[in-house]
Amino acid sequence: MKRFFFAALTTLGVAFSAHAGEVSVAVAANFTAPMQRIAAQFQQDTGHKATPAFGSTGRFFAQIKNGAPFEVLLAADDETPHKLEREGLGVAGSRFTYAIGKLVLWSKQADLVDTQGQILKTGLFDKIAIADPKLAPYGAAALEAMTKLGVVDALRPKFVQGENIAQAYQHVATQNAALGFVAMSQVYADGKLTEGSAWVVPANLHSPIRQDAVLLGKGQNNAAAAALMQYLKGDKAREVIRAYGYGF
Repeated sequence: MKRFFFAALTTLGVAFSAHAGEVSVAVAANFTAPMQRIAAQFQQDTGHKATPAFGSTGRFFAQIKNGAPFEVLLAADDETPHKLEREGLGVAGSRFTYAIGKLVLWSKQADLVDTQGQILKTGLFDKIAIADPKLAPYGAAALEAMTKLGVVDALRPKFVQGENIAQAYQHVATQNAALGFVAMSQVYADGKLTEGSAWVVPANLHSPIRQDAVLLGKGQNNAAAAALMQYLKGDKAREVIRAYGYGF
């Protein structure tokens, strides 16, 4: 009986792995930490492997247009997936909002950023990090917020620019910049600030950061890609996404 039981388990395991696939995913840099957790859960739950690459949404858009082998895009905005659908590079009807991002002004120094963001008006710091507004939606949101606050012209000479939000975060984390605009997911976990000081930028200071996923043409016949798109809508993935400070 034991021999039969173990043989059955082995057969089941072989069948499971035979149906498992792999999906190449382009992921906005702000979603690095949650995606790493989701990818591990996804593989455990489905047998499929998600292989993520992290970077700026603008850069991924250019790479996809030039034939990069990505099968799913998790963007930092909703416009890029929409463009890809319009241009026939994204599968029509596959697009959905997987998260709504939150912008944070953050410093590694515990007492630098006040809870109202008044530090931006005083300008009592040397450098401020921002992601490239032309490539990164979080950078565009930061620029929009500073413009609405009337401080962008005064602060522009202090800008230290990263290609994406991960690079903006690194500038602050290494204290190359005293403070900077980052994604909440980079500095908060389970609703708590992990280090330093921060101001969560009010949503009315910038356009909503709706982050959309889209199935790309190269992934339309890949069962693993379809499974990942479905998984992102499920309770387990959403629990992770919520834990990193995103909305829906």
